[in-house]
Order: sequence, then structure tokens, then C-alpha cells
Amino acid sequence: MLQDKIENLKKEITALAAANKEELEAIRLKYLSKKGIIPQLFNDFRLVPPEEKRHIGQLLNELKEAATAHFNTLRDALDNGAQDMAGIDLTRTSYPVRLGTRHPLSIVRNEICDIFAKLGFSIAEGPEVEDDWHVFSSLNFAPDHPARDMQDTFFVTRNPDILLRTHTSSVQTRVMERTQPPIRIICPGRVYRNEAISARAHCFFHQVEALYVDKNVSFADLKQALLFFAKEMFGADTKIRLRPSYFPFTEPSAEMDISCNLCGGKGCSFCKHTGWVEILGCGMVDPNVLDACGIDSSIYSGYALGMGIERITNLKYRVKDLRLFSENDVRFLEEFESV
Repeated sequence: MLQDKIENLKKEITALAAANKEELEAIRLKYLSKKGIIPQLFNDFRLVPPEEKRHIGQLLNELKEAATAHFNTLRDALDNGAQDMAGIDLTRTSYPVRLGTRHPLSIVRNEICDIFAKLGFSIAEGPEVEDDWHVFSSLNFAPDHPARDMQDTFFVTRNPDILLRTHTSSVQTRVMERTQPPIRIICPGRVYRNEAISARAHCFFHQVEALYVDKNVSFADLKQALLFFAKEMFGADTKIRLRPSYFPFTEPSAEMDISCNLCGGKGCSFCKHTGWVEILGCGMVDPNVLDACGIDSSIYSGYALGMGIERITNLKYRVKDLRLFSENDVRFLEEFESV
């Protein structure tokens, strides 16, 4: 009987499931396509006696609506499942992926830059492969200065004019050549020197240098900036002292020490029982440097300072071996996950 066939077919269709698009298409072809089972039932409808047409027609319409609704439900379920899987890498290991952390040198570099940003300094960058003018000549290095020797500098080609920068002061000269004061910049970056690799030295390391050029800049301005930096980086109780020194590009020049943050200045093995630890060099920009870069030294003056990021990191985190910074030992890097 047609009525029983319709009811059994409705139960059959509503119980169907599809695991993929191919199975779903097979359901559509079998039941809903032009040659499918349900359209064929509508073709057989003409053989139904007149007194049953109304009832059987209603059952056929309900069957078609139920089959269409169930087909749409299966299709939506497959589409949503595909969207959920779109962002999943099925080749990824089932073990949790561990989060990384910033390198300790990056942590300290960012902290130094943030401190000088409070003083109005902006970041400037330059190439690591440089020429003699920006690394040496414009910075008042004598033609026979030892820093130009092969023993100290990496030359890229046989041409002694092309080399790997030995300090980020080359960025300062590039900025001074194309910018008129006021200039207030900080120059972080990697530098290279031909040194034997050991726990205390490496053939490449990282520096941050600062430059301030304007009218009436004095050594007092430099000292106040240094004191502010030391207290921000190492604590409010930190003291500084300046010792006379020599650099070709500054005059007068000084080395800056801070009170040892391990013993509080009382003396320990880290500070060699002096209570002080050297962290940077500084001084007033030599007038010859200003003139070489196109800045009138009779109108403008300035100060410069530079420090090794590895040195500051050693002081903050007690890292005694510089080689740890470049060996990518996961055990060492994991110590900075919470920093």
C-alpha cells in the first residue's frame, strides 16, 4: 500500500547519516534527484483513487519536506565540521606546544630603549656592513689607529674600505650627516670585532649607543642622563661615578661605574672588592666629529654614550659566560620564561 511505503520511507530517510560530502551526494541522488525515489512516488500519485488523493498527497508533501530538511541538516553539519578543522594542522604532534620566550639580550635591549625613550630618545638603525668613513674616519680615528688593523676588524673584501661595523657609532654619523640638530637618538645593534671567543669575549656582540646634539648641551646634561638610566635599570639606590678616559670621538671622555648591585657597594668577588662595576663609556662629542658630519661645532655641542648589552645582561641576571647568549641552549633560555 502506498501509505505504508511513504511512512517506512520517511523513517528510513530521517535515520540516514553522512560522514562526508560523497555520502551526502549519494543520499540526494537516491531520494531527491529527478530520478530519485521521492519524485517517482509523485509520478505514481496519478494512480491513487480519487477519494485517497488528498490524504496521500499530504503524506507525500510531508515526506519531501522531511527529506529536504534532513538533507540540509546533514549538509550544514559537514560544512561546520570543515570550518572547525580549517585552522587545525592535522600533522601537528598531539603533545602540547610549548610557548617560547624572548632572548635575554632582547629583554635587556628593550628595557634600555624604554628608559631612554622616557628622555625623548628615538631609535635609529643602520647597516652592519659599513665603510671606513662612517666607522672610523668621520669619528676622528687616526689613519694609523690600531682599530683599523686586521687583528681587530673584519674586512669584507680585499678593499679595506668595506668592513663589518665595530660599533654602532656609525649609525650616529649617518644620522648627523642627513639631520640637523636637535638630534636625540639611541642606536641598538650587533657589532663585530676580531677577538678570540671565550667566556668573557666574543667575535660579535650587541651595543646600545646614544647621541644628543643641540645648542648648549653640557657634561652636566650627560651626567644627569646617566644617573637617571642607572637608577631606572639597576634600582633607585644605585650610585654612579665617572672616571677620566679616552675615546677618539669624544672630548672629554669618561668611563662610568655603578655601585655593585650584588654587594651594595661593600665589596665582593664580582666587583673585585672595589664596590664598583664598569658598565659604559661616554663623553662630549668631539668638535671634529660634528664638523666632519656637517654640523657647525661653534653653534652646537653634544654628548654620546655606549654600552654593551651583554655587559648589562650579565649584571642583571648573573650570566658569567658570554657564549651562552649565542649557543641556543634551550635549558638556558627557559630560565627567562617568566621575565
